[in-house]
Amino acid sequence: MSESRTHRSLVVAGTGSGAGKTTVTLGLMAALRRRGMTVQGFKCGPDYIDPTYHKAVTGRPSRNLDSWMLTPDTVKEIYARASRDADISIIEGVMGFYDGKDPLSNTGSTAEISLLLDCPVLLVVNCQSMARSAAAIVKGFQCLEPRARIAAVFANKVGSDGHYRIVKEAIEQECGIPVIGYMKREDALSVPERHLGLVPSIERGELGGLFEALADRMDQTVDMDRLLELAQASEPPAVPEPRLFAEPSRRYRVRMAVARDAAFHFYYPENLELLELYGAELVYFSPLAGEPLPEDVQGLYIGGGFPEEFAEQLSAQTQVTDSIRSAVERGLPTLAECGGFMYLTGAIGDTQGRSYPMLGLVPGRVTMQTKLAALGLREVAGAEGNFLLPAGETARGHEFHYSVYEPQSELPHAYETKGLRGVKKDGCLLHRTVAGYTHLHFASNPGIVARWLECCETYGR
Repeated sequence: MSESRTHRSLVVAGTGSGAGKTTVTLGLMAALRRRGMTVQGFKCGPDYIDPTYHKAVTGRPSRNLDSWMLTPDTVKEIYARASRDADISIIEGVMGFYDGKDPLSNTGSTAEISLLLDCPVLLVVNCQSMARSAAAIVKGFQCLEPRARIAAVFANKVGSDGHYRIVKEAIEQECGIPVIGYMKREDALSVPERHLGLVPSIERGELGGLFEALADRMDQTVDMDRLLELAQASEPPAVPEPRLFAEPSRRYRVRMAVARDAAFHFYYPENLELLELYGAELVYFSPLAGEPLPEDVQGLYIGGGFPEEFAEQLSAQTQVTDSIRSAVERGLPTLAECGGFMYLTGAIGDTQGRSYPMLGLVPGRVTMQTKLAALGLREVAGAEGNFLLPAGETARGHEFHYSVYEPQSELPHAYETKGLRGVKKDGCLLHRTVAGYTHLHFASNPGIVARWLECCETYGR
């Protein structure tokens, strides 16, 4: 951020999941963009879907800030690096303000991010069916962590203008902070229930009308000038010397193929940027569009997404599957995460009992379920033979999928993952490929990047 630019930041937090913070976040982003401001979006936690919304509204990649996956200095570096040319940074929280990795502390919560970055907080409260009680809720949030800078309240889901005035008066009298805006209970202006299948429609611009309507509503019912006053921090956060994005000791001459389309598109921006920092030329291709593996590449990255939504089309692209299969069998250093891992198996079975052949590299198949099979943050310990994460090395990431892998034969596992339900073996190693359900954040162990690219260089020779 330039010296002359005023630094503004705001955390949009909720009292709990479903309070409406995503709707409010998108409305504020759209209204600020309409004012001609450059808005940088962030999302607390590992979620990929809300950042897709943010990018659609702001025109800039949104970044994940997770104080459990990443060190405090790394969070600050990612935040400062992305915010430096923005007029305002809007950070959308995750779950409730104090919900994170540990019920007994702020670890991994939106509250911890707000403290780490010294950002003011706009607390979104679902005020449906309450009046003065809303003040008690806000008071409780103020008292649980006095260091948190809850600067203002947004009254969501009020029944009428009169209901809003009652809630506003109660909160401002009892809590000493302003209530700066509201939205009524109007389902037409709420963000559709978020699921993976929505992402392509977001990227095609089909929700542009919703974003415009949200901006209209914010301009009508929010004191935007007051909000910008509250969002103005006295000083930008102190940022340590770049470590994550410091100049590497060496660069690698590698062309890395990256699958990116509606079926495969869940990548942390920093993962791709670190590969480029260390010298990789990223070559994007679309398996879904029938584009075979690009020629003259020394590595392959197939990220997450939802190949199950496009299983029939992917299965029909035999030229693509042949090109990837033969390259992997020749030892092309490959990382396949979640959706990419599913693509490498023998088949994807849907919830109607239909089965679609995939690459057939990983023996077994994945079957879709109607309920979540796994969700949560993961600490990953490398295994012997894992060129990305050898035994003794650890990294952090997350797992989120509705499918279950049914192996036909045993392969060496890629990791041991540790989450709320204990330790388990995950993924597999074959040829020169690491495949598994866990989405790794390379910033939790940048050595992954150097080891991968070194392996790619050796393969190229």
